Amino acid sequence: MRFEFATATRILFGAGTLAEVAPLARDMGRRALVVTGSKPERATRLLEELASAKLETLTFSVPHEPTTDLVQAATGRAREAGCDLVIGFGGGSVLDAGKAIAALLTNEGDLIDYLEVIGKAKPLQQPAAPAIAIPTTAGTGAEVTRNSVLASPAHQVKVSLRSRFLLPRLAVVDPELTAALPPAITASTGLDALTQLLEPFVSHRANPMTDALCREGLQRLARSLRRAYETPDVPAREDMALASLCGGLALANAGLGAVHGFAAPLGGQFPAPHGAVCAALLPHVMQVNVRALRARDRNGTALPRYREISRSLTGNASADETAGVVWVRELCEALHIPGLRAYGVKPEHLAGLVANASQASSMKGNPITLTRDELLEILQRAW
Repeated sequence: MRFEFATATRILFGAGTLAEVAPLARDMGRRALVVTGSKPERATRLLEELASAKLETLTFSVPHEPTTDLVQAATGRAREAGCDLVIGFGGGSVLDAGKAIAALLTNEGDLIDYLEVIGKAKPLQQPAAPAIAIPTTAGTGAEVTRNSVLASPAHQVKVSLRSRFLLPRLAVVDPELTAALPPAITASTGLDALTQLLEPFVSHRANPMTDALCREGLQRLARSLRRAYETPDVPAREDMALASLCGGLALANAGLGAVHGFAAPLGGQFPAPHGAVCAALLPHVMQVNVRALRARDRNGTALPRYREISRSLTGNASADETAGVVWVRELCEALHIPGLRAYGVKPEHLAGLVANASQASSMKGNPITLTRDELLEILQRAW
């Protein structure tokens, strides 16, 4: 047995941990670029505490999922202002942007040279500037991952900047920051978290450490996602924040699968939030994977893992591998998850999406190689 496990240098988890950021940030730099979402005022408390700690700040808003142009523009502004620290405060898009900016501050050359698929995938040569990641949603786990997902409008695809240098210096997960999330965002980010617990667990690269994280996260998510969606329940929000963190830790070290293989071309070609795409796809990928495993790899390790997933989600110790599929499908219905057509996907787009998804790096982690017809069926069911 051989595996690697890498994560953020330090993780702080718990209600109220946001208050610990300013003194820690002061030890990392003197001028911070604070990357926020579309409503920078949500970071007011953080900015006030940074100012009290005598740390100069420049804010940069990421109003949508980050593009290559946006990241390069933000890096230019940060360089001009002399920023030597990057703090991401927001959802996964904000954290991915912050990590990419931190990397480009210390590595010369064009961003595209470092990108997978559309670029040269050159390795970063220098450690990134110190970065702090503070998630305000419970879904992506981007605070502990070593990649940054960026959209390239020119190529109509999402691609990754990937390096161990992208791991933040500090991840601060304060469940209180997710308390005001509206139900729709709670649903889509929560199902993204579920996907990022399921896919690493059945991945070819799963290992005992990621397995433990996935098991813990699945247990918490199964009991709390509906509660977090329906009521402002503090324990449920804490469960979801921890489930998201576990998923981020797991995917960073065990990889993903077909859901994320499709998410890259879908997110690059259509105005669809990443979590919403994962939510639309998840039950159908599970269904097709289970059927393919039963037909072509019945004696492998993945089918028993789907069985364990079913038992964890349903609480039924005798559930078979299909019970989890039904549970996830019913959850998506209860959380009012729309199909892919809601984002402008049309039947004539499906064949091209299959071709692009087949080349995605995440697809390599799927527990079984799916045929073109099986991939097409997933999109048809998710449509």
